[in-house]
Amino acid sequence: MSSSAIYILDVKGKVLISRNYRGDTDLGVIEKFMPLLMEKEEEGLLTPILQTPECTFAYIKTNNLYIVMMAEYFKELEEESIRDNFVVIYELLDELIDFGYPQTTDSKILQEYITQEGHKLEIQPRIPMAVTNAVSWRSEGIKYRKNEVFLDVIESVNLLANANGNVLRSEIVGAIKMRVYLSGMPELRLGLNDKVLFESTGRGKSKSVELEDVKFHQCVRLSRFENDRTISFIPPDGEFELMSYRLNTHVKPLIWIESVIERHAHSRVEYMIKAKSQFKRRSTANNVEIVIPVPGDADSPKFKTTIGSVKYAPEQNAITWTIKSFPGGKEYLMRAHFGLPSVVCEDTEGKPPIQVKFEIPYFTTSGIQVRYLKIIEKSGYQALPWVRYITQNGDYQLRTT
Repeated sequence: MSSSAIYILDVKGKVLISRNYRGDTDLGVIEKFMPLLMEKEEEGLLTPILQTPECTFAYIKTNNLYIVMMAEYFKELEEESIRDNFVVIYELLDELIDFGYPQTTDSKILQEYITQEGHKLEIQPRIPMAVTNAVSWRSEGIKYRKNEVFLDVIESVNLLANANGNVLRSEIVGAIKMRVYLSGMPELRLGLNDKVLFESTGRGKSKSVELEDVKFHQCVRLSRFENDRTISFIPPDGEFELMSYRLNTHVKPLIWIESVIERHAHSRVEYMIKAKSQFKRRSTANNVEIVIPVPGDADSPKFKTTIGSVKYAPEQNAITWTIKSFPGGKEYLMRAHFGLPSVVCEDTEGKPPIQVKFEIPYFTTSGIQVRYLKIIEKSGYQALPWVRYITQNGDYQLRTT
């Protein structure tokens, strides 16, 4: 994706920084951004992409790529820090974008080119590590008093089921994210219960998973993985995503919803919603939200539930049943009653699906396991690896008709 122009605006829409890369963008077009943003926000249709007949705005309000890199230069990114550092910001934008196309985006590499003072070194500059060293993502001389590695296996379940309980579509999208606080230049080796590895070593298919669409961080030695399925790498310092994967497999709904809807013509509608957790009792789903669509003309809501709380959101034409803690093997019931003043019948209209949101710590749907995480560093220090598993909802929809 190319960018003809980049702007940095304050919360009132005032332009603080602008850069027109190809000269093909009317700088006055930015005046349409804030009114369009406020309009979409009021309508509840806010997205990262806003379009007008003249142009398309792609924006991120906080923690976007450029803000993240500027924060590493200025520590605290505020309007005052932007005004005080015009020169270095323009230099950053020139390195980031070339003729509207993204180039160098790694902040550690950019800091080799651009000093915090915003000017080139007077002495002969050192050639950046990105040019000469295969480990451009990690600096030398890193030291920590306590050496630790945190590894999170996070899986999202994408699922669509019909009213009869038949799963029409399901997949698991996973990622392994790490936080590395290690001294020196350590090498890490990660072993998973990979199906290809297990079969090649004669361990069979039991308790193994077949990973698809695997994508690695640049630090992973791909040749080593292709040879013996070992994930070997020298990690960046701090937080990063080591790998992502997908499993196109049949998944039963972890939280199944049964709904019984009784309509009384032009007077009222009653809902009976039953939620059942279909995972092992030793696991617990946290912050469960069950979003049930209701008619747009519904009013006078009344609720009764065996657990949690229910809230009516008329702007979304839905009710949200919230359960803070939902243990495995449990079943709960919620009843809702609405008046229907409208004489318009909605039976012929397509009904939106019920959506379920949740998070289950210490649990993975795929069964992926970290078999080992070895840390090798020439000084021989001891490091503590911490592994955590999390399953959460992705696109999780249950049809009611």
